[in-house]
Amino acid sequence: MLMNKNKNLIKDLQTSLTTSNVLTTLEERYAYAQDASNIKKINNLPDAVVFVENKEQVQRVVKIASKYKVPIICRGAGTNVVGACTVEHGGIILNFSKMNKILELNRENMTTRVQPGVIVGKLQKKVEEIGLFYPPDPSNLAVSTIGGSIAQSSGGAKTFKYGSTKDYIIDLEIITAKGEILRTGSNTIKNATGYNLSNLFVGSEGTLGIVTEATLKLIPKPESRMVLMCYFEKIENSISAVNKIIEANIYPATLDFMDNNAIRTVEKFYPAGLLCDKEAALVIEIDGFKNTMEQQKETIISILKKCSASEIQYSKNEEEYNRIWTARRSSMGACAKLKPNVTTDDVIVPRQNLALLVKGIRKICDKYKLTVCMVGHVGDGSIHPQIPIDYKNENEYKRFKLAKSEIYDLTAKLDGIISGEHGIGSLKREYIHKVINNTAIEYMRTIKKIFDPENILNPYKIF
Repeated sequence: MLMNKNKNLIKDLQTSLTTSNVLTTLEERYAYAQDASNIKKINNLPDAVVFVENKEQVQRVVKIASKYKVPIICRGAGTNVVGACTVEHGGIILNFSKMNKILELNRENMTTRVQPGVIVGKLQKKVEEIGLFYPPDPSNLAVSTIGGSIAQSSGGAKTFKYGSTKDYIIDLEIITAKGEILRTGSNTIKNATGYNLSNLFVGSEGTLGIVTEATLKLIPKPESRMVLMCYFEKIENSISAVNKIIEANIYPATLDFMDNNAIRTVEKFYPAGLLCDKEAALVIEIDGFKNTMEQQKETIISILKKCSASEIQYSKNEEEYNRIWTARRSSMGACAKLKPNVTTDDVIVPRQNLALLVKGIRKICDKYKLTVCMVGHVGDGSIHPQIPIDYKNENEYKRFKLAKSEIYDLTAKLDGIISGEHGIGSLKREYIHKVINNTAIEYMRTIKKIFDPENILNPYKIF
């Protein structure tokens, strides 16, 4: 009976779309059964992988999934690290790589309308060609997509000054679980007309509806930019420097952090002249009008010296700017060289508790004999502990799970949250109760039932 159901599902998909857009072989389904979350073992495969090219095709797939009561798991580039695109109960992987068009770029309105498969980095370059700026800046922007950024409410290095993805969404076109078309906003910068439905879908990880189009707010492109790399003998001094810079009314685009393990690991992977004998480093990007850059730089350097910075470097041209940023963005890839697997996390606390979080994570990982490389967007209190491990080593994997739980306990104790920009997916759902109370979780479940009564949209993710 189950086999017949599967055959009929595949037949309906192939009839409603085209055979070339429906992948069904074992190898093809296996390739799309995981994302970048480095799960220990692939236990379940999708029934099919479907490439859609327009919203009408998405509607057809939704109706077929509803007919056979099978899940739909939306997928962009598959770069999320929390298991949001993993397959747990079969169903259809809905791939948006062919819906990758910038539909409109409006200089006067300072907006752009895009399909979900548009790559963030390519959109940024296109927008900057007409003097505008799309600030959300995930580390994997060269491959990550707008649809994925919306699903996970991604942020990135420039969140401190410019905000994250949610701050640039003004309208979404959603295909509901019933196959209806829902518009969540308008093509205006302000909108106080009814509930803010857009924010409900941003970060919902494809559990409430399927994004087929997004209208994004843009801002003027900064005239100039520069990045500073500064080093410290103590972690506390680096965090103090962040606070002092902000207190001086300097608002950098980026205030990023690297600990000693991250510095050394990145330098081996991508030699960029990083100083490997320092306990911590800050990557500080400033931007704005050209005639303000020197004053910003000198003010920041003065503050850094007062906070015991032992070495300060800054970019003098685009090549040096890119070299520093390539090093910072290489941290995950560098960690992957240390062991067969690497996990990255995403915990965030009020900035006043940041030093306690960093030192606490190091203490927990030392306790369980785990290597950890820490990077993060310290301007907004966000830290990414990257832990290389070998999943085949059962003892090491057990120690990792214990450490992970304790890191979340520490985060909760410090008034933090267990995800600032990566989402929850399947890998964090058992921990969500540590930071979200039961009443809130029950309301989330109620909202899920309203939008998806048959539970076919990425079921059992988040909670």
